[in-house]
Amino acid sequence: MASTIAVPSIQTKPHHRHISAVPESEVLRRRNEELEKELKKSIEREEKMREELNKIWERLRVAEEAEERLCSQLGEFEAEAVDQARAYRTRVLHLMDQLSLAQKLLQSAAVSVPNFQ
Repeated sequence: MASTIAVPSIQTKPHHRHISAVPESEVLRRRNEELEKELKKSIEREEKMREELNKIWERLRVAEEAEERLCSQLGEFEAEAVDQARAYRTRVLHLMDQLSLAQKLLQSAAVSVPNFQ
């Protein structure tokens, strides 16, 4: 025997309400359909969030790789700048030595050279 649940039925006349007997199975079926719809919506939202998370994760991975490449390039540029600075300093010291030697030679030859220091 199927059980029934009393559900109030609203009539168009304001003071006339009567209770109709709706089988419990029908009420449960409707409730089950509502719950299934909500579950489906929830699963769709979860899937969208998962897809968005995957997109963000991929962008993060790309950004991290770019950061690593930039750091590597920066390190290479710094090393190159240090090498260039050392070469420039060596060249300046060499030119200073040549200038000093030239001044000594001129002085020893008794030629007067103005001092630019």
